[in-house]
Amino acid sequence: MSRSKRMKPVQRVAESREQAAVQKLGQSQQFLDAQRARLEELCAYRNQYSQSFQTSGGQGLNANRLQDYRVFLSRLNEAIHQQEAIIVQCTSQHELTRQQWVETRSRHQAIDKVIERYRSEEQKNSDRLEQQEQDERAQRPMNKSR
Repeated sequence: MSRSKRMKPVQRVAESREQAAVQKLGQSQQFLDAQRARLEELCAYRNQYSQSFQTSGGQGLNANRLQDYRVFLSRLNEAIHQQEAIIVQCTSQHELTRQQWVETRSRHQAIDKVIERYRSEEQKNSDRLEQQEQDERAQRPMNKSR
């Protein structure tokens, strides 16, 4: 069995690992996007709530309502800060996942190059042997029978 054929199982394993890494990277990107969307929603809600409060503030507010507003706004700001921390963490994890995919892809490409080099060498050897056989046939005396 040729070296290129013996390397096929190794190539399949490398390809499988690369596909798994790609899927993991995609899932990581989706999760990061979802966390960013959640942050945008929180910020939009805070802005909407704040604007609504300012609009109704001109009509006069009692102390309880003002206190409730401040508490709720404080909770929203805290939720936003927590979400920003989650995004920083997710971004870091996503970058790590991306690096793992790059390494896996590089290994797969290296194996592909080795196999291609083996195939090329095998083809050159085959061509050389065929040429030798043709040369030997050409050098044999021809039997002429009349």
